[in-house]
Amino acid sequence: MSDIKEILSSICPEVTFAEGTDTLEVVVPEEKWHDFAAQLKNDKRLDFDVLTAVVGMDWKESVGVMYYLTSTARGWDLLSVKVVAKDRKDPYIHTVSDLWKVALFQEREVFDFFGIKFINHPDMRRMFLRNDWKGNPLLKDYDANPELNPIPLDDEKDEDNTCSYVEDAKGKIKKVPGLVFGKDEYVVNIGPQHPSTHGVMRFRAAIDGETVTKVDVVSGYIHRGIEKMCESLGYPQILHFTDRMDYMSAHQNRHCLCACIEKAMGLEIPRRAQVIRVMMDELMRISSHLLAFGCTAMDLGATTAFFYGFREREQVLDIFEKTCGARMSMNYNVIGGVIADLHPDFCKDVKALIDIMPERLKEYHTVFSKNIIAKNRLKGVGMLPKEDAVNYAITGPSGRGSNWSCDTRKVRPYSIYSELDFNEVLETGCDSYARYMVRMREIEESCKILAQLVDNIPEGEIRAQVPKIVKLPVGHWYHQVEASRGAFGVYIESDGTKNPYRVHFQSPCFNLVGVMDLCCRGNMIADLITIGAALDFVIPDIDR
Repeated sequence: MSDIKEILSSICPEVTFAEGTDTLEVVVPEEKWHDFAAQLKNDKRLDFDVLTAVVGMDWKESVGVMYYLTSTARGWDLLSVKVVAKDRKDPYIHTVSDLWKVALFQEREVFDFFGIKFINHPDMRRMFLRNDWKGNPLLKDYDANPELNPIPLDDEKDEDNTCSYVEDAKGKIKKVPGLVFGKDEYVVNIGPQHPSTHGVMRFRAAIDGETVTKVDVVSGYIHRGIEKMCESLGYPQILHFTDRMDYMSAHQNRHCLCACIEKAMGLEIPRRAQVIRVMMDELMRISSHLLAFGCTAMDLGATTAFFYGFREREQVLDIFEKTCGARMSMNYNVIGGVIADLHPDFCKDVKALIDIMPERLKEYHTVFSKNIIAKNRLKGVGMLPKEDAVNYAITGPSGRGSNWSCDTRKVRPYSIYSELDFNEVLETGCDSYARYMVRMREIEESCKILAQLVDNIPEGEIRAQVPKIVKLPVGHWYHQVEASRGAFGVYIESDGTKNPYRVHFQSPCFNLVGVMDLCCRGNMIADLITIGAALDFVIPDIDR
């Protein structure tokens, strides 16, 4: 990125550069932000085609957003852009949802928790909280006293109302009311208590006969305020939250948080701990993909295939239980390494798993993948072209099912992944079947990684020496890993104390549910269920 400062200064002389962060950081005036963002995306010298993260911030004297952008053409270079709203009491920032569609949801989250209104955003509703909620919980001066701000218990009466903030030629901002659905549209409610939404997720679908014309995603039914709670806890105390977001990416998510903290501390991780972490990550990926296989099959009525997947998943959970003491929320990674050494049966059990998986995968393909009903329900359904996958930042198996090479283990290697021999799995179908097949083939690649490591686990320490009270230097850091459902990111801002000033978890599932409307339009109402299953989002990872 040696040339990038000159390019950025030439397209916007008003920008400044922040020092002392792990990523090149640009500070741009708010009034220049949208034009600058357009240059970042469209200038071929830059080509920042992926909006990786949108992090709302309250710096006490001001509020704003940290945007993380990725240029796949420049070797997945990462750039952070700081944009500060002019008025803390009535903050506005220009939307970039017309440039990167993933901002349609990401900016709504920032509006919900920080009260920043995005000019020209077409749907400025809260994302997780009710529209009649008072205040913005992630602001530093938010008063959570239930007597002053009681939680409403009655039905939300204005859930169909939305608005946008439009700027006229003179720079004056006007609030324009709108509706989510037209008055003549027929809307069907699905969830939040529905087995096929895979958790407490609610969809409102407008239909014409049995054809879906629009899907409105209603999140927040399991929102727990994890990011807010992190601000009052020490760094070791926040680790367990990651196991409880996408519980099928528990090891990878926690690996990411630990690695972000370790990066800030400048901590070197023992080789044995690095190998163990990667093996646990790949076992987690196998477990997750087996669950996705079983649930996709079940949502189509294939009960036998569901039990086939759970049969092998039990073996993985048995491996976790022996070493970690738990089958789901393992609490295994810690700052500096792992909390306990491997069980004596670990290598034997891993070898037993990878020995049987080739035959088991053949069974899955025979009973389900090659089934004519499964093909008819998945092929050509839920289309997501590559350009849309990039625009909506759909990573993981769903992005690779659209032939987008986006595996973090390959494009931005971490830990020991650069030393391992495995293939990035890509499919060109861009449909639900392609996303399903990526997961099936990734099980094979995870087994390949485990086979390379199982007889080569080095001796040595399982964790580095870490101070009893962990304090990070003043600054902010961003780290990504390849979780089971895509790129999982952690942003940490430190003010030098033992508690993080701000933690943001950039979950892949939040982006996945953001394309439900795009993927479901024009399909049958019954296909909405299979499209959701093939995207494979996990609700606590969305709501956090």
